[in-house]
Amino acid sequence: MNFLRSFFSFKQELAMDLGTANTLILSDGEIVVNEPSFVATEALTDKLLAVGIKAKQMYGKTPPQIKVVRPLRDGVIADFNACEQMMRGLIHMVHPGRRLFSPQMRMVIGVPSGSTEVELRAVRDSAEHAGGRDVYLIYEPMAAAIGCGIDVNQPDGNMIVDIGGGTTEIAVISLGNIVSNNSIKVAGDDLTDDIQQYMSRQHNVKIDERMAESIKINVGSALTDLGEAQGPEDYIVHGPNKITSLPMEVPVCYQEIAHCLDKSIARIEQAVISALELTPPGLYADIVRNGIYLTGGGALLRGLAKRLSDKINIRFIVADDPLLCVAKGTSIALENVDDFTCLMK
Repeated sequence: MNFLRSFFSFKQELAMDLGTANTLILSDGEIVVNEPSFVATEALTDKLLAVGIKAKQMYGKTPPQIKVVRPLRDGVIADFNACEQMMRGLIHMVHPGRRLFSPQMRMVIGVPSGSTEVELRAVRDSAEHAGGRDVYLIYEPMAAAIGCGIDVNQPDGNMIVDIGGGTTEIAVISLGNIVSNNSIKVAGDDLTDDIQQYMSRQHNVKIDERMAESIKINVGSALTDLGEAQGPEDYIVHGPNKITSLPMEVPVCYQEIAHCLDKSIARIEQAVISALELTPPGLYADIVRNGIYLTGGGALLRGLAKRLSDKINIRFIVADDPLLCVAKGTSIALENVDDFTCLMK
């Protein structure tokens, strides 16, 4: 009887980093789901076929009766129904044996700081339709700061630059609030797109998004000179010639990728400078002393911290596990929801 009572009264608490590129779910402080933000459905019936890595593996390879989409673009929901289905599928991965029952879930979800009220409502609605009952939203730079181990409630200025898949979030945080922020839709996806266009323009080779992502991971760089010790070996790219469709094999070096990413990185630099211009002098001094924290997948780009440091004359620090900072921060906020209620939407 006690078992049945606990089973039917089951209540779950989940923290979610709902990202353009990847979605992470944490339960009891542990990562239980870390999957690409993809969903596959039947084109006619919208029946869910796969989410996460299984859906991503189908991307660009499906027959007409199957569609694979990325529900989020530029950090916001682009396809409401697909996002709801993806969230349901990912939540189901946490406890696959409970498919007949709908747990009463408390959820904290990280969202871009530049989200409109309509976009925030869309995230909340998706979470509620996916099974959430008490849904809290927390801005991603605030969650990233908490995940970095920063005490955001202290009267001390800290700046976070969170470079995700769809947006770059820049925020100055003090006394539990975002004092100034800048959110731009230039991030990891744009760097991938830059590479795709560059390969077509410079080498006449057609590559898909996944190949461009592989190039970014293997030879992506923000600097044209990383030194012999840090520079990666050339990466061999295979693809069809865009004119003849004959197969091509193209070696790509990090220096040319640094050139093709230059304009997008320069926009991130300018966004950081714009956020600093809005920062009160007292907090500005704190930031110069504390440095600026880089989080998100974009923080892993080779040479980025050095380039930003040289450009802005403030030390940039790549956070430990930058990919996980937002997820860890949402989890900490969930565990201490009463202490962080003022930070949530």
